[in-house]
Amino acid sequence: MSSLAQPAAQSLVQSVDWLAIAPPTIAAVVGLVVLVADLFLGDAKKPMLGWVSVAGLGAATLMLLPLLDGDRATFCVTGDSDVCSYTADRFTLVIQLLVLGGALLTALLSVTALKDANRELPEGEYWFLLLSSAAGAALLPASRDLATLIVALEVASLPAFALVGIKRGDRKSSEAALKFFLSSVTATAVSLLGVSFVYATTGTLYLTQIADRIQQVDSQFHTLAQAGVALTLVGFAFKTAAVPFHFWVPDTYVGAPLPIAAYLSVVGKAVGFSGLILVTVVAFPSYADVWGPALAALAALTMTVGNVGALRQQATRAYSAVRLLAWSSVGQAGYLLVPIASAAYSKDAEKAIGSTVAYALMYAAVNLGAFAVAALVARTSPLNRVSDYRGLYATSPLSALLLGFFLLCLAGLPPGIIGLFAKVTVFSAAVDAGLGWLAVVMAVNVVIALFYYLQWTTLLFRAPEGEPAKHPVPAPLTAAIALTAVLGIALSGAPQLALRFSATALF
Repeated sequence: MSSLAQPAAQSLVQSVDWLAIAPPTIAAVVGLVVLVADLFLGDAKKPMLGWVSVAGLGAATLMLLPLLDGDRATFCVTGDSDVCSYTADRFTLVIQLLVLGGALLTALLSVTALKDANRELPEGEYWFLLLSSAAGAALLPASRDLATLIVALEVASLPAFALVGIKRGDRKSSEAALKFFLSSVTATAVSLLGVSFVYATTGTLYLTQIADRIQQVDSQFHTLAQAGVALTLVGFAFKTAAVPFHFWVPDTYVGAPLPIAAYLSVVGKAVGFSGLILVTVVAFPSYADVWGPALAALAALTMTVGNVGALRQQATRAYSAVRLLAWSSVGQAGYLLVPIASAAYSKDAEKAIGSTVAYALMYAAVNLGAFAVAALVARTSPLNRVSDYRGLYATSPLSALLLGFFLLCLAGLPPGIIGLFAKVTVFSAAVDAGLGWLAVVMAVNVVIALFYYLQWTTLLFRAPEGEPAKHPVPAPLTAAIALTAVLGIALSGAPQLALRFSATALF
């Protein structure tokens, strides 16, 4: 009996490719190290935790380099190496670069923010939560089964709830965290219901197996499978801040520490969009007639609501700069959805998805740059109104020029060539897929967005009202602004590199 049981037990043992899983593993391990070290460090040495976290995220990002040699997979079904839970292919690596790079820049912003907070933010818990969320976000693009996808989504999200509400005694922060938490939990519950429907009709959670089996679902279960596909998309649509799942965004960005708002605007979106790409193009390609029209409608609605919301922001209202960036990020999410919707109608789905990845790389660099300059201004103007940026060029010329460059990139105007290139790429994806009406909606929204981006940009170079405030720039904040500027300028100089890099990044 035991001789028969031993080979059976051995057949269930899966080998682990530690190099493939190194990037999210390093982030998670450093998070645990920081949490334990926090117990033994005095208040004077707590800033060390921030630099350890920065080093950990830097190491996790560097571990992507050895993975460029070829695709790797681990946690595979025994006897079938093509059915795995974790795959480190080119798509995974590009999204992990975006996620870990975004988390690294967030950490640089956070070093200054925690110092300025004067111990109002608990440092050990802050860094542990940030690293944990980054580990979950890095795991998600590598996930190739629905269970791992949902777990990774929640590992990325749950620490983010706590980070939003981490300000002690701040009612705005607590309210923002509660809104974020309740809406996210509801979206996750709906997604889990969808996953259960998909599993009931296919008998598997692996994405590649679902793609094969869902085409052969019995006719009496066809409606159940359609409902499962639609409901599964809800959780990822929430993370992308797609309308009508966007209502948490403005209040959450205002209530959260500014580096966390920047993190959510970039890393949170990367998580949502990579999840959407995996479940639509990899798991449900045969149900493109379900998710294609739905995502096209979501894209049109999201970009319109986001840009109109940004347009309505009053320059003198408290936190209007952060609110404008929040609504702008909703509008940008609409543009990012266009190529994914186009993949349902296109003969070359990989090319369409490449447009989303290229746009996401551009958006991540310049949006984090805009938030970095906003963090600089917030040091002397805590209410962070758009009107506080008037005359920034007189006191901090380089910061004003860079913020103007970042805003022009987001608007898609020269010298922000990468922004223009990314928008043209997304526009062409819609036209090639036969979605002319969506391309028209996008063109109208780009014109709407020009108004508020240019209005903010021109304000930077006007004569300041009253005595201009000096904006001292600490070293970590300088590094964050410089890195985003170098990325934005490099991509504007050679925009085709972003598309070429993204086009080779697809499964």
